[in-house]
Amino acid sequence: MKRLLLLVLMVCPFMLSAVPQADYEKEFVTTQGKKLEIDLKTGGGISIAGWDKEAVSVKGYREGRDGKEVILEMEETSSGVSLRSHYAESRHNRNGGINLEINVPRRYDVRLETMGGGVSIENVEGRMTGKTMGGALMLSGLKGNLDLLTMGGAITLKNSDVDGNVKTMGGEVLLEDVTGDVKPSSMGGNVRQKNITRRSGEVSGSGVNISTMGGEINVDDAPQGATLSTMGGPIHVHSAGRFVKAKTMGGPVTLDAVDGWIDASTMGGDVEATMTGDPSGGKRSVALTSMAGDITLSVPAGLSMDIDIELAYTKGHEGEYTIKSDFPVKQDVSPEWERENGSPRKIIHGTGNVAGGSNRVTIKTVNGNVTIRKM
Repeated sequence: MKRLLLLVLMVCPFMLSAVPQADYEKEFVTTQGKKLEIDLKTGGGISIAGWDKEAVSVKGYREGRDGKEVILEMEETSSGVSLRSHYAESRHNRNGGINLEINVPRRYDVRLETMGGGVSIENVEGRMTGKTMGGALMLSGLKGNLDLLTMGGAITLKNSDVDGNVKTMGGEVLLEDVTGDVKPSSMGGNVRQKNITRRSGEVSGSGVNISTMGGEINVDDAPQGATLSTMGGPIHVHSAGRFVKAKTMGGPVTLDAVDGWIDASTMGGDVEATMTGDPSGGKRSVALTSMAGDITLSVPAGLSMDIDIELAYTKGHEGEYTIKSDFPVKQDVSPEWERENGSPRKIIHGTGNVAGGSNRVTIKTVNGNVTIRKM
């Protein structure tokens, strides 16, 4: 027993010394609804969490080769609390910054800017704005309005009730279990959405709105419709209401179930779209285009359609591509090779009128098969 006690006494000082001590630490008495303003000229990570106290708690940890030269200024202002970092001396090629661990009242605005470092915000209600010059954004349990940017890093937004924008200049974006109108954007990364609930009473043309300069777009559910655009990558929508407008400069487009009108195009890849729901309910037009790929459209049996198909094939591909339809479609082949659009090509033109032709169905592809299926 004595040996065990001696061992504990010997180990405890080492355990205590292993816990990092904050270089800066302060707590401000405040009230709900005020604002935290952060400006890290030195760069550094920022972690913000809401708590039940009427106070803002700050801990700052210097890091890097020049971390000892970082100065953190903390002050109470008329609008809330202000935090600013800078170096003791001005010179180039600094390697150091400060990481902040902050607690704020659960209802508190945040404005932040850091020269580089990840940002985490959780369990806060208010307006959250700002940017990091490089680092991931981890956002959860939020309520209010967002306008956040990272110049290079992934964005994750979960379990929140928010409106606004989140944008990365290079990284993946994931929105999951989110209520509200949030527009995610990436200049070069995949964008995924799961279990998104939009505001009620939206006007036509609203819904999920995603754009990326290069990467996959994956939407789990878009009951109010979806407008999707990527400069290069596949687009996949599992379920959507009202409409889907999807465009990619290169990659397949797959729309598993759309209860409304469809407009999908790709410069290179297959397009597969399935229309669901009441065929007489609302706008039901379809426009599908691929510059090189197969196109498959599945529609309800009772859909009223005016069908116009243009299947072009280039020399050397005669007989390889066909139009197949479960609905009556008259087909004609152009007699001469056309040269106006680059490589010489012939056109298989398909037309049909089904149940009065109320909805325009236009399909165009080059060197690909066209299939129209009856659900």
